[in-house]
Amino acid sequence: MSDTFARIAELIEPFNKKGVSLSDSTTFAGDLEWDSLTVMDFVAAVEDEFDILITMNMQAEIETVGQLVAAVEKLQA
Repeated sequence: MSDTFARIAELIEPFNKKGVSLSDSTTFAGDLEWDSLTVMDFVAAVEDEFDILITMNMQAEIETVGQLVAAVEKLQA
């Protein structure tokens, strides 16, 4: 498990109301059942934690935890 995945998992924790176990294939809409407001709050937390900016276009393409980890690592490179 990467450091980025671990940090993102920590950020997900307060939003993970159902206690879903996380993997690269966990989906935000399906598995975690997040609405758009939760997603916006979470994205803001990720941007603050990693000091990056995730565009709306990128957000639209990110459906799983694994995709988010990859996007964060790419933005930090």
